[in-house]
Amino acid sequence: MEMAAVVLCAIAAILFLMRSGLFGGAKLRLIDADTGEQYAAYSVEEGDLFSVSFLHSVNKSLVKETYRISLDENMIFVESCEYSAFGAGVATQVEEGQTLSYTPEGHMLLSGIHQKIPHLSYIVGTVYDHILEIHGQQINLRELCGKNSTVSFVLAN
Repeated sequence: MEMAAVVLCAIAAILFLMRSGLFGGAKLRLIDADTGEQYAAYSVEEGDLFSVSFLHSVNKSLVKETYRISLDENMIFVESCEYSAFGAGVATQVEEGQTLSYTPEGHMLLSGIHQKIPHLSYIVGTVYDHILEIHGQQINLRELCGKNSTVSFVLAN
């Protein structure tokens, strides 16, 4: 009975390490763009999704950008953007292959974007925070990286 508990604990620890990016496989790394310091790493697999949410600096409304991991191409693709008001930097046209729909909350959801993002980075807000959601976790980037940090999202092994 005690051996079974030890084995279960070991398995749980390995799974935690794999999911937190501390052990094996491809990783989504969050890196300080100025110093190269790594803030965190998350294990990822082909097709995994993650998102970053923040309040738009001009119209003060929520924006949620969702990305997909392509390990085959070693790239990050933006797949959708959810927003509730127009403003600088927010799409105002629906391009070919894209769809504009509405969420149950009444937000606009532009999907089908599927655009490569060669260098994904965010400047973490000093007034409003940026929230990373990956593998069901919500990570407060202001707490993780500090206010006004430029955080690069990089795929690596």
